[in-house]
Amino acid sequence: MEIYIKEGQIATKNLSPGLKVYGEELITENMVINDEEVEVEYRLWNPYRSKLAGALLNGMSKLNIKNDYKVLYLGASTGTTVSHISDIVYNGLIYAVEFSPVTMRKLTRLADNRPNIAPILSNANKPKNYLNLVEKVDFLYCDVAQPNQSELFMDNVNLFLKEEAKGLITIKARSIDVSKNPKKVFKEEEKKLVSEGFRILERIKLEPYEKDHLGLLVEKGLY
Repeated sequence: MEIYIKEGQIATKNLSPGLKVYGEELITENMVINDEEVEVEYRLWNPYRSKLAGALLNGMSKLNIKNDYKVLYLGASTGTTVSHISDIVYNGLIYAVEFSPVTMRKLTRLADNRPNIAPILSNANKPKNYLNLVEKVDFLYCDVAQPNQSELFMDNVNLFLKEEAKGLITIKARSIDVSKNPKKVFKEEEKKLVSEGFRILERIKLEPYEKDHLGLLVEKGLY
């Protein structure tokens, strides 16, 4: 996975040089490519605005998104994290599912400068609605804060994720049950995934970037 981590900061190589997405800082680094030193522009990836960045900074090591991956992103919002995955899969494609028409307008504007983003206005709870739009994918990322987030994640995995490919769900405990201890919520959600044949590869707490959140990297199809 082509990311840049240095001194507690994480960045991705900018697919659209000179353009920012959400006010992030642009930095340049000298790199040697084909025996020639060139200047490469990176976008700093804010972990307080991206759960995936927080998970990577907190030590997630078994996720390797390759540059030609097809990705299904549930809960794309305005595209902060989508844009950084877009940098990583510069030879691939992101199917970015978002429910809000207002938010979708911003996501569509982002896609105007990034041809590897395919915005889809739809409800992640009803994956069959976009069954004819999305092919089998190499990675599925779910950032949907709903009580049934694990169930909708599994429904989408079963329809779209290739066998033995990885998926990442960011579980927000307070969206599932605000009255329960987050640790208990995390255990219950993990149990759901395991009971349906998922193997948990990594468990990453997202503090200090996100409170009461857990990232679960999983794979299915090994049994």
